[in-house]
Amino acid sequence: MLKIHVVSETPFVMKGQGVHTAFVEQVALLKEKNDVQVVVNEEGWGDVMHCHTYGPYYFWKGRKYKGRRIHTAHVIPDSIKGSLPMWKYLFPFVNWFFKKVFSYADVVIALSPMVEEAILALGVKSRIVKIYNPVLISKWKRTNENRQKGRELLKLSGDKKVILGVGQLQSRKGLEDFLDIAEAIPEATFVWVGGRPFGKLTEGIERINNRIKKASQHIYFAGMFDLAAMPAIYAAADVLLFPSYQENCPLAPLEAAACGMPVVYRDIREYSLLYKFPYLKAATTEAYIALTKKLLHEPEFYRQGLQISEQLIKQFDQEKIRQELIDLYREVVGKD
Repeated sequence: MLKIHVVSETPFVMKGQGVHTAFVEQVALLKEKNDVQVVVNEEGWGDVMHCHTYGPYYFWKGRKYKGRRIHTAHVIPDSIKGSLPMWKYLFPFVNWFFKKVFSYADVVIALSPMVEEAILALGVKSRIVKIYNPVLISKWKRTNENRQKGRELLKLSGDKKVILGVGQLQSRKGLEDFLDIAEAIPEATFVWVGGRPFGKLTEGIERINNRIKKASQHIYFAGMFDLAAMPAIYAAADVLLFPSYQENCPLAPLEAAACGMPVVYRDIREYSLLYKFPYLKAATTEAYIALTKKLLHEPEFYRQGLQISEQLIKQFDQEKIRQELIDLYREVVGKD
């Protein structure tokens, strides 16, 4: 039986971000059936290595897998824009480093067409295949029990509508835009869930902290939660705003859509290339405010938003994506 070695540094350093979620959920997905064996990090060795991160652990673990290394490109050079201070000066080094990361792999999984473009732009010669992040729909399904639990976790009271934001506390994620939108809609409660994996190295940390301190009382910053709590956190909300300026194949909006709520994306090229079905989008803060108010106050438009979310997640069917991964592993190892 084919044995897959799944590797990620996120359990040791950064659990509160999308890469860790993707790693955890892929392991769970692979273990759903008995057609392959799965070992994780230090649990042993396999026939093929599939790594989700790009630190020293990736290079160390990969030393025994020449010709059988697979890397999922969750992060590309553009991901540092608005994430780290002085990113413009770091960019040449980041480009050089990620070329090394992707070139070390025999196969690089591009999560979206935009990721594929970024890898090719670096001059990487490794084989590139496009496989999306899967959405484990049953995990995120909304229940009344989860909604009550989520509202308790977020310390919410009353029956006000809840507008959720999920992501790291940094400008790349559109946090300051979220604050502008929230200030314009005092009739709802706005909650942002997420922390700072990079700590004091986060771009614009003082500016953002000052904005958070001055936020109105209907805006709440809840901090980070364990992955196990996130189905309840999503269920506590009514709408997700996702104003991020750069993403690859983000999980948070798909998780929210699977939880049964409208999602409003930023109107950027990444999504127009990625998504096969329509999605709610806003190009400006004013457009975000208008869309959010419409979702809050027009029940028929809200129902349309729910239908859009339901359709959107069909592209990320877990069984289809699982089979694509298994086929790739077998091809790389040379086993039927």
